[in-house]
Amino acid sequence: MDFIVVTAYGSVETAVSAMREGAEDFLTKPVDLAVLELRIRKLLEKRELRHEVRRLRDRLKDRIDVEGLVAESKTMQEVLRMAARVAATDSTVLITGESGTGKERIADLIQARSRRRDRPYVRVNCAALPETLLETELFGHVKGAFTGAHRDRDGRFLEADGGTLLLDEIGELAPSTQAKLLRALQEKEIVRVGEGRPIRVDVRILAATNRDLEEEVRAGRFREDLYYRIQVITIHVPPLRNRREDIAALIPEIVARASAEAGIPPRPVSREAVDLLLRYPFPGNIRELSNILERAVILGTGDQIRVEDLPERVRGAAAEDPSAPDPAGRTLPELVEELERRAIRRALAEAGGIKARAARSLGIAERVIRYKMKKYGIEPT
Repeated sequence: MDFIVVTAYGSVETAVSAMREGAEDFLTKPVDLAVLELRIRKLLEKRELRHEVRRLRDRLKDRIDVEGLVAESKTMQEVLRMAARVAATDSTVLITGESGTGKERIADLIQARSRRRDRPYVRVNCAALPETLLETELFGHVKGAFTGAHRDRDGRFLEADGGTLLLDEIGELAPSTQAKLLRALQEKEIVRVGEGRPIRVDVRILAATNRDLEEEVRAGRFREDLYYRIQVITIHVPPLRNRREDIAALIPEIVARASAEAGIPPRPVSREAVDLLLRYPFPGNIRELSNILERAVILGTGDQIRVEDLPERVRGAAAEDPSAPDPAGRTLPELVEELERRAIRRALAEAGGIKARAARSLGIAERVIRYKMKKYGIEPT
């Protein structure tokens, strides 16, 4: 409660006592009504300021900010909240999503909030190494295990002992490596190449992939037992085109970073350029947005980043309306087929090529979308 003390017995001691009891102000009689009105107005402004600070604190409490991540959209906010919840556990987490959506940043968030945050954090890009090198990269080798093995080497599991190991692009693992990885996860021990003695390890596993692992399991390219071992908890990072609020929030951050790296003053992005970017589908997600804006920062010459500073593919694709087929000379069944074809292609693009997810977004069964794809000659993305 906010209050002002008005008294006929004014003294320094009384004023100090009133302030200690929580009074916002102290006036002695006779009271000048103009002064009283001014003090009340200031008191109300102060109260409103406190309320505003409280509202901002509540908003910040709900919002989780991580370097490299922006989450203005509800879907991305939920992703970050889930990541923060699972961070406190030692559960294995599978992070899925298209390339460029920020899966590695989600892994970084989990590590930063975990009990192992002060322990080793080791990353392996499973797609960057050939099968012949990946096993020794993960598990290590002993001297003489193969030609060129001139000394013992600890693999990434041993480097991450006591900490966290991120297996990026885990869907690219060869079957032979999948079997060895499954054993390491189940038994919590690894065997270095050329050595028969198992070594105990304590490692928390985070895995990331842009593949549909359920589809990979059905196709026989990914072990079902390994799939269920790594997807104890699954976090799906939505594509950028499905969270337009994040595009608007990312633009000034990327421009500021790119300008600082280039050593030039940051320039605002024109409203027309922002509108164009908000309509572009971003198949490359955040990585593509960063590329577009960094290019505009470096090559643009005006006092703003304008539409003409954006690549032709952005100007052309954003100007098109893919849902509006040309009706000239077409029968109604032909127009319906064209609309179906476009809707399926868009749903598949938004679902990252995952047919089951695309079917759910269209409100049809998976077998129906498979039939339609075959009928219209639509290849999986």
